Amino acid sequence: MKQLRIGLIGYGFMGRTHSNAYRKVNNFFDLDHQCVLQAVCARDEAKVKAFALKWGYKSVETDWRKMIARPDIDAIDICTPNNSHAEIAIAAAKAGKMILCEKPLSMDGPEGRKMVAAVEKAKVPNIVWYNYRRVPAVSLAKQLIDEGKLGRVFHYRAKFLQDWTISPELPQGGAGLWRLDAKAAGSGVTGDLLAHCIDTAIWLNGSIERVNGMTETFIKERTHTLTGKVQKVAIDDACAFLARFKNGSLATFESTRYARGHKALYTFEINGEHASIAWDLHDLHRLQYFDHRDESKLRGWRSIHVSDSDHPYMKNWWVPGLQIGYEHSFIHQVADFVKGLETGKPAGPTFRDALETQNVCDAVLKSAKTQKWENVAKVK
Repeated sequence: MKQLRIGLIGYGFMGRTHSNAYRKVNNFFDLDHQCVLQAVCARDEAKVKAFALKWGYKSVETDWRKMIARPDIDAIDICTPNNSHAEIAIAAAKAGKMILCEKPLSMDGPEGRKMVAAVEKAKVPNIVWYNYRRVPAVSLAKQLIDEGKLGRVFHYRAKFLQDWTISPELPQGGAGLWRLDAKAAGSGVTGDLLAHCIDTAIWLNGSIERVNGMTETFIKERTHTLTGKVQKVAIDDACAFLARFKNGSLATFESTRYARGHKALYTFEINGEHASIAWDLHDLHRLQYFDHRDESKLRGWRSIHVSDSDHPYMKNWWVPGLQIGYEHSFIHQVADFVKGLETGKPAGPTFRDALETQNVCDAVLKSAKTQKWENVAKVK
């Protein structure tokens, strides 16, 4: 069995989900490569050593440049704040390493284009961790759409709601709260939450051509964790936008961290000429489906429990009726990435795919400022 030696950079929440995926993937998927936890890198030596011991990494580094230079590492997994993605990815590409990068791809489109150019020049395998594509129910939705079950699509609507930043006492910046610091995150809910919605939408329904957005920052100033000073908040707390897809369908997207009572409510619904589908992260193993072609007296929404062996990914897990969860979407992503290496058919979203999502985010934020419809830059 060939080895795929992983070098993980960052040990936060995403570092845990990825590490779990590498450890479990060979137990459930028949692959020609064995994922090996070769090294983990972070600035705090004591903490990164504790993480390595807990998850089974063979070694640690405190300088990501040293990690990239190591000949015993095949793939670099970037789990750092957004403002470091480009520098690490471009250096890894130049070193000939495979790259798995957390979302969003970059701080903005121009930076993302440099990353795409680097990986394509180096011809290194690459992928971005938009894991919701690989929830079996979402993958089943993709199958139904591609099979023409919905017919012509008219509407797409998505939302991602949270409530964890409502308190004005919550600081910004630092290791735990970098998502509230524009210098580290690039944007707020647009790049953090809506990026997931946009990636899924493009995957399911095709390219987005034009957007009209609005954003709001409800709490204008917060104390910065690193400086102790009260500073302006530059990220968006909430964002909503209209969109037109290339296929002619209309869309609404909404995201906020100020929806009291919601911790991670991600939903989408798609309406076509023949059928509609809907999905809810809180009930992630179910896909709701309505088909107007059903016999009228039996017509209605049906709830498909996505757990049978003929559903995406499920033959690798338990017997029908027993569901899986959030963490399995990351295992599926690793499995698809490795299978792509073995078949020569790269798994998506690649950096180039993820740049399309970044361009939509850029257009939404620009529209919020101009208060006009904005065209989405095309990926060239």
